[in-house]
Amino acid sequence: MNQSLIIGQYVPGESVVHKIDPRLKLIIIFIFVIAVFMANNIWSYVSLYFFVFASVALSRIPVAYIFKGLKPVWWIIIITFMFHLFINSGGNVIVSFLGINVYEQGVFQGASIATRFFLLIILATLLTLSTTPIAVTDAVEALLKPLKKVRFPVHEIALMMSISLRFIPTFMQEMDKISKAQAARGLDYTKGKLKDRFKALLPLLIPLLISSFKRAEDLALAMEARGYQGEEGRTKLRQLSFSKIDYIVIISLIVFLVSFYMIRV
Repeated sequence: MNQSLIIGQYVPGESVVHKIDPRLKLIIIFIFVIAVFMANNIWSYVSLYFFVFASVALSRIPVAYIFKGLKPVWWIIIITFMFHLFINSGGNVIVSFLGINVYEQGVFQGASIATRFFLLIILATLLTLSTTPIAVTDAVEALLKPLKKVRFPVHEIALMMSISLRFIPTFMQEMDKISKAQAARGLDYTKGKLKDRFKALLPLLIPLLISSFKRAEDLALAMEARGYQGEEGRTKLRQLSFSKIDYIVIISLIVFLVSFYMIRV
């Protein structure tokens, strides 16, 4: 398994997180997103960190595995922090070098945005690691079902999301294979000027795009050969239903939200 990016991969397991109804998982993530942007002090952020790492512990997925698979995301988080660090100029000056001042507001704002981004990425990754793409599709379709009354293509949207999640690991593996094949032919896109590096990426991107279109065509032909006609006339093998674990999770979530609100105020 390619561990350069684990978003979209599924790790089988029998943990509490694996057994939670996928609809409830999506609702939890939606509520968590709101809570992340409502956090306004150190203790509210501590409670969010506790929630995320408690969820990771309950999933029984090694923390090292999750962090190793998020290497590409770390650069985005660092760049986000540095960007806010230098553009915000409120409060007292903490550090000054080469004529550039780093202010208290910049540090706080950068740390706040980077923390929010980190927490959301971890929880979203945990969703895909503990939930099969089919279950995510069924959950999205079930939650968006009321929109069918206004002729919103719920099934098609859910199917596209499922296919996208399913092909993220495949796409990354294909990119890794092509890059190694091109490196064996003497291609090096890690050295030289920035302009030369972009030019060197063309032999990598063109085969990758061709392979992606070929996979999309094969998938479309396979679905057509199996008589896929959209949602009409389709039945489901697995019916979603809440279990005892789900009700316990709901109660725990309510307790967390009440505690979070009290800490925030």
